[in-house]
Amino acid sequence: MKKLLFLGSFLVLLASCANSKEVHNKEHKNSAKFTTYWQQHIDYKMDIDMDVKNHQYKGKQKAVYTNNSPDELDKVYYHLYFNAFQPGSQMDVRSLNIKDPDRRVRDRISKLQPNEIGYIKVNSLKQNGAAISYKTVGTILEVTLNNPIKSGESVTFDMDFDAQVPVQIRRTGRDNKEGVALSMSQWYPKMAEYDFEGWHTPPYIAREFHGVWGNFDVKLTIDRNYVVGGTGYLQNPQEIGHGYEDKSKPLNIPNANELTWHFKAPNVHDFTWAADPDYNHDVLKMPVGIDLHFLYKKTLDAKYLKNWKDLQEPTAELMAYFSKHVGKYPYKQYSVIQGGDGGMEYAMSTLITGQRSFGSLFGVTAHEMAHTWFQFLLATNESKHPWMDEGFTSYISNKASYEILKRGDKNPNAGPYRGYNYLVKNNIEEPLTTHADRYNTNAAYSTGSYGKGSMFLSQLEYVIGEENVAKGLKKYFNDFSFKHPTPNDVKRSMEKVSGIHLDWYLNEWTQTIHTIDYGIKSVIGKTITLERIGQMPMPVDLEVIYTDGSTQSFNIPLRMMRGHKPTTATILEDWGWAMPTYSFTTAKTVKSVEIDKSKLMADVNLENNVYK
Repeated sequence: MKKLLFLGSFLVLLASCANSKEVHNKEHKNSAKFTTYWQQHIDYKMDIDMDVKNHQYKGKQKAVYTNNSPDELDKVYYHLYFNAFQPGSQMDVRSLNIKDPDRRVRDRISKLQPNEIGYIKVNSLKQNGAAISYKTVGTILEVTLNNPIKSGESVTFDMDFDAQVPVQIRRTGRDNKEGVALSMSQWYPKMAEYDFEGWHTPPYIAREFHGVWGNFDVKLTIDRNYVVGGTGYLQNPQEIGHGYEDKSKPLNIPNANELTWHFKAPNVHDFTWAADPDYNHDVLKMPVGIDLHFLYKKTLDAKYLKNWKDLQEPTAELMAYFSKHVGKYPYKQYSVIQGGDGGMEYAMSTLITGQRSFGSLFGVTAHEMAHTWFQFLLATNESKHPWMDEGFTSYISNKASYEILKRGDKNPNAGPYRGYNYLVKNNIEEPLTTHADRYNTNAAYSTGSYGKGSMFLSQLEYVIGEENVAKGLKKYFNDFSFKHPTPNDVKRSMEKVSGIHLDWYLNEWTQTIHTIDYGIKSVIGKTITLERIGQMPMPVDLEVIYTDGSTQSFNIPLRMMRGHKPTTATILEDWGWAMPTYSFTTAKTVKSVEIDKSKLMADVNLENNVYK
């Protein structure tokens, strides 16, 4: 009887275990789909009617939004960037109160008249044909949905809106200082990004932008005398008499005061255009099948016109350099367009001011084109991690410029080290984890994001080796293009190619303002003692010259690295970061010692780096 009871209990237990395993497998299967990578998708169709006389336009937008997240969304949000260009906006007030305002803004927004401000006014919005509730809060449109968007569901939003182009203030606007009529960036209601961190809806204060990838189909109706360039491929050149190449298709230009330009842009997260009646338009066809477009005012002085002509071949070299050293450019077109108020990158194009020396024109083009890889193909969140965009862009564009302009073999990224030292000495440095709009000063933002951000990679050459950084950059692009990577992603790419642990480096360099300071404490006969004075630990390269005239290089790995970079130097025992000093004995009597002859380590005090 007891045996039968035991057997029955055992069978029940087996059934229970099997059922538990089945439930566990189901839960695991379901949770897997929620923990794997996903991102949202949006397709825009827009019809825009631009009145060049009053700088206003009417827009109809149809957006098909796909919720690829595991979450059900009961709200969506749009950016209305033009609303920042109004007296009393957060952009205006911030510029009036920050210690070092951007010289292009200062108090200009506060003085704008009603016909000079920027705005985007949403007149109606429907979800799948039914009107929905929304309200405008500064530069954000808050939308409450009638029906939540379920995971995996696509919905259609239909919107009518009116807008006015602001007097040229920042990146976008009308009639810039060089007379370009329309620089149209951040000009349409743009769906905010929703990802594993939630909604990204920062108000437009100064910088930067983050968006959802998708396809754009834009029809722009504008005065027939205007030439238009920007994001996307022109679909109807025979109807506007511009970009006309296919001689098998006859010209069919309407006899009207306005013409409609039709553009399509695949798999981008923004759309920008510029227009002017005096644009020259040159096209340089690269052997790899990429067309480079150059639009610049024909009324420029002769010296500037020459610079724009001289720019074209080097721009092709830049395209080839970035494709080789980062990753293949996936589109068939790129445009360099005179406009804006400096230089600013956009999908398949850039806006830059054109009255520059050749060196300046080339340098800005190099930087803005490099952004294509880091902001439009990798597309980190610029607001949260501007150093990954501006910094990496500066790093690779400086290298490209040095090679193309044949500036020699000096460190092309030496400049950022000087800027970084300025921040440290003046005690205005802030962690790179600071939100782009919330730095105390613009100087701390720009020097940190551009300079210290580029030093993340150039100093990493010192830590893991130049060849590993080059390989790591390619792996980072191949693994994370079109995926909005985070700081940990670039760290993991570098770890995988080098085999070196780098969590300490990411933490110290980007999340703290700890400084590096290593010194030579003493040299007694054959014994060298080093000291770590700064809070941030690093591996140490040493060059020792002996009294007999011979030279020997040493590398002291940081213990947390769990390895060392490829080097011909003599590898010594690793140094635990908590130990304030480190001593070792050489085979010969020492004459002189120097720490980091490459100057790639951002040591804030070089005076204690040399012993003679």
